[in-house]
Formats: sequence, C-alpha cells, structure tokens
Amino acid sequence: MNPLPKTPFTFFINPQYQATQAYDPKRQALLSATALAQAQAVITSWAGYRVTPLHTLPELAAAAGLAAIHYKDEGSRFGLGSFKALGGAYAVARLLCRVLGQRLGRSISPAELLDDAALRNACADITVTCATDGNHGRSVAWGAQMMGCRCVIYIHATVSDGRKQAIERYGAQVLRTAGNYDDSVQQADHEARAKGWFVISDTSYPGYMDIPRDVMQGYQLMVHEAVSALAQWPTHVFVQAGVGGFAAAVCAYFWERSAAQRPVIVVVEPERADCLLQSARAGAVVAVKGELDTLMAGLACGEVSLLAWEVLATGANVFCTITDQAAVDAMRRLASPVGGDPAIVAGESAVAGLAAALLLAQDPGASAAVGLGPGSRVLLFGSEGDTDPALYQQLVGRSAAKVLHDEVAR
Repeated sequence: MNPLPKTPFTFFINPQYQATQAYDPKRQALLSATALAQAQAVITSWAGYRVTPLHTLPELAAAAGLAAIHYKDEGSRFGLGSFKALGGAYAVARLLCRVLGQRLGRSISPAELLDDAALRNACADITVTCATDGNHGRSVAWGAQMMGCRCVIYIHATVSDGRKQAIERYGAQVLRTAGNYDDSVQQADHEARAKGWFVISDTSYPGYMDIPRDVMQGYQLMVHEAVSALAQWPTHVFVQAGVGGFAAAVCAYFWERSAAQRPVIVVVEPERADCLLQSARAGAVVAVKGELDTLMAGLACGEVSLLAWEVLATGANVFCTITDQAAVDAMRRLASPVGGDPAIVAGESAVAGLAAALLLAQDPGASAAVGLGPGSRVLLFGSEGDTDPALYQQLVGRSAAKVLHDEVAR
C-alpha cells in the first residue's frame, strides 16, 4: 500500500549547494550555537515551557521503504499551537530589552521584563506590530501580553476568522488588509514608520535584519530538542518554508555542527507560493507575485527573507513543491495511522515536509535523486496543530478532539 495517494510534485536539485563549505563567521553572526544558548535560557524560563514530543512512525516508514521517520510535533508549544511561539515572543523580549535599555541607559535582561513592575509599566508605552498568516502573529501577541506592551497585528484578505480570533484572544488589535501576505507586510511596515511602532517580523529585507535574526534563533531551540532526543542524526530533513526563516534555522543548526556530515536538507513549498524554489532556479532572490492561493496558509509567501537566503542558497540540497491535496492527504494519514503509529493532529502547514518525503520516496527517479531509500532516517517538523479548528475538521473529517479520542479508544 502506498503511504500517500500520488499527487503532482516538483523537485529541483540545488546546483549552488556547497557540500564542503564551512559554516563561516558571516553565517555565525546570523545563527550560532552561542546565540541559541542565550535563547534557550530565556525561553525555557517561561511558564509553560515543555519539550514537545518527537514521534517515531515505524509503520509509515516501512510503508515508504525508509529506515525511520521522526516527527517533531509542535502542536502543544506553549498552548499556542505552533513552533512560532519560539520565535515571535522571543523577538519581542529582545526588542523590549534593547528599547528600554536605550531609554534607561543600562542593560536589561528578559527576566527583568517579567519581574520588574516599573519596567512593565514602561513597556505599556511601546507598541509592536507585524503581518501574519496566523501563527507568527499569535506568538507576537502572546509575547506582548506576557511582557506588557501594546500589539497591533495585520492579516491579509484570506486569513480565516478563526485565526483572527485566536490572535485577538491575546489582547492584540487585529486589522485586516487587502491583498496577499506580502501586501500586509508592507502595510505593517508603513504604519510602524508613521506611528513609531516596532515591527516584529519573521522576514528580513534591506535595513531590517536584527529582529528576524532573533525570530530564527528562537526556532533553533526546536531543532535542538529534536536532535537531543535522537540516537543518531537523520540522513534527511524535509522542512516546509514560507519566507524561509524556519527552514534556514533548521539548515544552519546542522551545518554549524558538522559541515561534512549534515543531512540532506529538502525545502518544501506550496506549488502556488514557491519563491524559494524559483530563487534557487534563478540563482538569486526572486519574488512570486499574485494571490498565492494555497490551503497551507502559513506558507503562502511570495518573497524570500534575505537572511534565510544567506543560509539556504548554498546550504539546502533540494527545493520541492507539493499540491494542496498532498497536504490534505498527509493530514488525514497522520490522523488515521496504520498499525502501531500514534495518531497526530497536524495542521495544513505542518505536513508539507511529510507529504514531500512520502511522495518522493514512492517515486523511483525522485528517491534516487535525493538518496532516499531503505537506510534513510527522515526528520520532520510538524510546525502546527489544528490552529484553525474549523478548517481542520473540514479537511480531515473529524475534530482534533475526536482524532485524539479515537486514538485512545483503538
């Protein structure tokens, strides 16, 4: 039995990949083990921190002809439903420390923001903002609420009401804009400049690098947790991408620790929002225009983060695109596992990596091209749970609660 129904996909072997290139000081200034240790100290001190599960899926691996599949499930992260909790909130903390430090003329630590009443009062005069498809905005709003600053979030035309309401629950003002995600990014930047707000974005562009770097550094904690739980490194990592910050954080983690022995990194995008694949083909950053219409809302991005491209341009082995149907099929496969594999609740943006891995594994030409086979150990990052519960139930046919109830009963 095929592990996933066959649907169209595209893969592109990156001709710029550098197998022996060292993780040089330029990239260490972007993402590093030292900066990860700083992020880890802050994030693990927050109330509710828990290491998220790393599921082993032996039945699915056997069906795909692979040695192992490991799935890092970020659906329970801080109760926010996605890995984004690690990035946006950490960047808010770092931003507030810098701003208040400049105003007060002294160094301020993230811990002080939570413990010092006077600092929390000072935070109330600061407004952070961003554009989001849902999960990043929820993290920024949560971080702002935790640290006492104001928050305004911009969402674009196709972001669901469920995701809008989820952000509002953390006290943020949510404003809907016309156009796509990249249009909302520009709107947030314009309003911030006009009103003296601070943009907490997960995408970087000329003149705006420090905060996206903090966001990406927060993401690496998830990678560190996963690797710490594995007996040996994976041979392949399939990682989904929007602007590329998440994928770059994953790629950089392995690259820094062993340039020679890092796994094959496969970056996966929706077929209608493939700015990274198009950039790889062009050998330079390329923007994808249009509506970017995909169910995978968290990946519906048309412009590459420049910082992410610093890593992925020569650090990623393969770029791949999948259809919306492949994502839905993967969601259903995780919700209704075969044999002893656990049932997993995964949102539509969480499963792009899994879908690509299974599709390539059952295609002889593709699997040979990327080296997938009986000895392959695949690591996946399930980046969200049912962050839009109504859409999840519509796509899977059961609610997340029913999926987990059925898992207990079987």
